[in-house]
Amino acid sequence: MLTLIQWQNAWQSIDAHASNIPIALFDDVIKRYSEPHRHYHSVQHLDECLAKLAELEHLATHPGEIELALWFHDAIYEPRRNDNEELSADWAKLSILSAGLDSAVADRIHALIMATQHRTKPQDSDTQIMLDADLSILGASPQRFQEYEIQIRQEYAFVPETIFRAKRAEILDRFMSQSTIFNTPLFIERYEPIARLNLKHALENLCQI
Repeated sequence: MLTLIQWQNAWQSIDAHASNIPIALFDDVIKRYSEPHRHYHSVQHLDECLAKLAELEHLATHPGEIELALWFHDAIYEPRRNDNEELSADWAKLSILSAGLDSAVADRIHALIMATQHRTKPQDSDTQIMLDADLSILGASPQRFQEYEIQIRQEYAFVPETIFRAKRAEILDRFMSQSTIFNTPLFIERYEPIARLNLKHALENLCQI
């Protein structure tokens, strides 16, 4: 269960003055993650990402920025849109600037959220950590991974089955074809084997007629 205290701590970790922390924004963000069309990109996903960040934050240059980026990274999510990351990143940047923080901080957090489009391999450590936290579901237990696959299908219930299977297989195969799914040595060692096994089983299920 995510709390206002966690939200406040995230802002304090990027040196936001207590009087400038947007308290009311916490409810807005939680309401977004609680929208009825969300089955995977929900409060559960946000909570899981933040939990995985705790395993990696000692490796980060700006751990507080990663934490706040995770709070916002799926704040705007509509399966029919292709600009969710951009809208979420823009909302985060505007909120950070409105809180009186430096534009460099806002720009770095904006870039972290945009990186969750997963279009390129991250080079800096903070982006690697951000993406590993976001993708940590791939290395979850088989039971949680199966639940995740069901949740994704529910979010895309408007897509016909044959099209969904083809597109989903394409996405998962892209991860499988990478030299590593995860980016940090810690997550490669800790979660890469189970992630590849999860993806293998998912691809086999998608190929069944």
